[in-house]
Amino acid sequence: MNHVQAWAMTAGASLPRRRNKAVRAIVRHWQLYLLITPVLLYFFVFHYWPMYGVQIAFKDFIATKGIWGSPWAGLKHFKRFFESYFFWRLLKNTLGISLYELAVGFPVPIVLALMINEVRHKGYKKFVQTVTYAPHFLSTVVLVGIVIMFLSPTSGIANTIIKALGGEPIGFMTKPEWFKTVYVLSGVWQQMGWSSIIYLAALAGIDPGLHEAAKVDGATRLQRIWHINLPGIMPTVVILLILNIGSLMGVGFEKVFLMQNSLNTESSDVISTYVYRSGLLGAQYSFAAAVGLFNSVVNLILLLTVNRIAKAVGQANLW
Repeated sequence: MNHVQAWAMTAGASLPRRRNKAVRAIVRHWQLYLLITPVLLYFFVFHYWPMYGVQIAFKDFIATKGIWGSPWAGLKHFKRFFESYFFWRLLKNTLGISLYELAVGFPVPIVLALMINEVRHKGYKKFVQTVTYAPHFLSTVVLVGIVIMFLSPTSGIANTIIKALGGEPIGFMTKPEWFKTVYVLSGVWQQMGWSSIIYLAALAGIDPGLHEAAKVDGATRLQRIWHINLPGIMPTVVILLILNIGSLMGVGFEKVFLMQNSLNTESSDVISTYVYRSGLLGAQYSFAAAVGLFNSVVNLILLLTVNRIAKAVGQANLW
């Protein structure tokens, strides 16, 4: 008997043992598996099963023939998108908004969490947390309505202040150069309190003994924040940064669509709104699926790349 045959026999014998061990573990902890079953069903039904329809990106989809009956088109729809007039504008706007949001919106919850963590008065701390969390529970429609009302050129509070200081009213919602700033800053205001919760949880897990030892050594509050708190939450920061970069091309549709108008389309037209126009309004289902698939593939590549870099430099990573 050679080594290959011996290895095959050993592997074949160990496979049933591993299977029996897994079955016993499931039976022993069946309550936990029962609890996670709805989550698994959700992801299967709403995230994995719809992948079946991705194939229409490579077909000329005809509704009467169905997905299987529609003829294959290869990469025709991808080529059409890459050669279209809108490609570079959509890519520039999508990446521009995402990078702007990442540069401004990612650090703000970290700073807010560090500041809230340093508040010693419990009543004031709860008040600040409540005030900063509250905007998260506003619907996107309500948020955009508030933004439009506040930035109105005639009666908005922002332009009222500008006029009081002797300036000219600014049409924030109609000027393309202001769209990204309004979109990002309103999003930061809405989400910074909610996003800070996970950092506060990470800060709560830092050993208080480290701060006591630092105080004995004469460290100031800022030094303790820099040398204890920040390193303590850095694994959480890196994981969330990887996840954020992994969705860099995923600029949400609803808020952009509500803030979009014919005067700011030059800056507000992103991939998600283009998919809506071409897919739902234009009934170009295969073309829209190809654009959406391109968007998802880019996000996947970014996620894998950033996770690989984080792993290479010795930081926390997803896998």
